[in-house]
Amino acid sequence: MEFTETFKQAGPCAFSPNARFLAVAVDYRLVIRDVHTLKVVHLFSCLDKITYIEWAYDSEYILCGLFKRPMIQAWSLSQPEWTCKIDEGPAGISYARWSPDSRHILTTSEFQLRLTVWSLLNTACIHVQWPKHGSKGVSFTKDGKFAAICTRRDCKDYVNLLSCYTWEIMGVFAVDTLDLADIQWSPDDSAIVIWDSLLEYKVLVYSPDGRCLSKYQAYESGLGVKSVSWSPCSQFLAVGSYDQMIRVLNHLTWKVFAEFTHLPVVRGPCAAVIFKEVDEPLQLDMSELSLTDEFVQRNSDNTTETYNQVRYDVMDVPIALPSNKPPPDKPNPKQGIGLMSWSSDSQYICTRNDSMPTVLWIWNVQQLELASILIQQDPIRTAAWDPTCPRLVVCTGSTNLYMWTPSGAYCINVPFPNFSVLDLKWNSDGSCLLLKDKESICCAAVPLLQESSDYSSDD
Repeated sequence: MEFTETFKQAGPCAFSPNARFLAVAVDYRLVIRDVHTLKVVHLFSCLDKITYIEWAYDSEYILCGLFKRPMIQAWSLSQPEWTCKIDEGPAGISYARWSPDSRHILTTSEFQLRLTVWSLLNTACIHVQWPKHGSKGVSFTKDGKFAAICTRRDCKDYVNLLSCYTWEIMGVFAVDTLDLADIQWSPDDSAIVIWDSLLEYKVLVYSPDGRCLSKYQAYESGLGVKSVSWSPCSQFLAVGSYDQMIRVLNHLTWKVFAEFTHLPVVRGPCAAVIFKEVDEPLQLDMSELSLTDEFVQRNSDNTTETYNQVRYDVMDVPIALPSNKPPPDKPNPKQGIGLMSWSSDSQYICTRNDSMPTVLWIWNVQQLELASILIQQDPIRTAAWDPTCPRLVVCTGSTNLYMWTPSGAYCINVPFPNFSVLDLKWNSDGSCLLLKDKESICCAAVPLLQESSDYSSDD
């Protein structure tokens, strides 16, 4: 894996959907770089510090959220002199997003008073009253034709279906929720999933015309749903719960066909390969290196240096996994499935049980079994699948990257001193990774995946 030099950042960063550009926020400046050369191709100056950025779907425009003002500024890559500023006045702006046609911007006001659709083609704007959430509660079909917007009035939740061409309301239907948490269209646009707040376990699947296709409830007492995710093929719906289990529903009967439990102790028989991150100290004899006389004299008392590098050891079962018991007297307990992500081919799903923050589970959904476990030294911050193949990259805030494929797991050292990988993002073509530190970023070119039957644990 080859790494670029580091660049300064002081805010959000994102690849363009067409995989050609990288946008980096540096305080009030928006820097647009070419992905292949990392040369600056555009530099835009905003009116305040940038707290949020989002590319338009066609990669021609980009918006910047200046939520401290609050205000939205949008820029054009093909016409750098063009600019757009959106200010809701006293209503404020809590969130903004692009429509699928890349010519409209949807903003949500403070306190969810209204959602406004702003047109870049003319001065028209359309209002939807009482949106349920600020950053959630809105989902678009994959073909970009329709938007589902959740609203709440008279103490009841509703779904509004809007045409993304005319922005007319095509239909409104009430949903059977106490406090709707979020909504997602299926990738094939055939169904809409809605789930209730964590206090009520309820997952509802609706057709676009408002018919309830399924109502799923795993249990009645205790905290409920924490995460929901469609598989890319639309055939599976994974539901992560606070009871430390994920349940996978199929799209034909909407019944559970797989349940995966995150146990604190893994026992045999177990076909999964368990990788544990360990330190491997390396000692370098300074006297054998070709050094200047001045350096040798300054370090004459210390002729041996010790360095640590990490690697994976393959563990045997039974094995006890590191876990934390959440305190019963504090809100927002660190438990349940807080991270859940599908591979691009829908064969694997990775999960993190928040009461085991250093353990990543990788499940083979096609074979209905546990494929692998990664035990890290630090809590897992991000796990992201390659958008083109079953390859998973993990970061923990350390100076290393961790990569898993069906053929093995690897530890990769980032060759920059004190560069802690706090977040990472894949380019849409899977060619490179964006690695983010507290004040800098770098990119890593990722080689093509080569399958092997041998398990590897070293860089």
